[in-house]
Amino acid sequence: MVSQMKKGAVIVDVAIDQGGCVETARPTSHSNPSYVVDGVVHYCVTNMPGAVPHTSTLALTNSTFPYLMRIANLGAREALKRDTGFAEGLNTFEGKLTHRGVAESQKRGWTAASALLD
Repeated sequence: MVSQMKKGAVIVDVAIDQGGCVETARPTSHSNPSYVVDGVVHYCVTNMPGAVPHTSTLALTNSTFPYLMRIANLGAREALKRDTGFAEGLNTFEGKLTHRGVAESQKRGWTAASALLD
């Protein structure tokens, strides 16, 4: 797919610390942050938030606070039951892996969150 992208397009792989999102991605550094594959610029700096700690902390706090409030007001189980999007981000619950991708990456079994929340 990268080779079919417009030349000069840019990929910023924010998941490079976990192996990346794109086959052509490889970890880079702040001193040498980018490279080109098939005419597409790749920016794959590990720990990108570390370059802007104050800003990244505010961004993370603002994006996670609503979920924390739901957990505080409803309890974890009820918050997860009411919000399927929230439940899709669940990795473990009651000692079981609940995220298929995480389980597959570790070659372990998993249980769907929906089965544990009912």
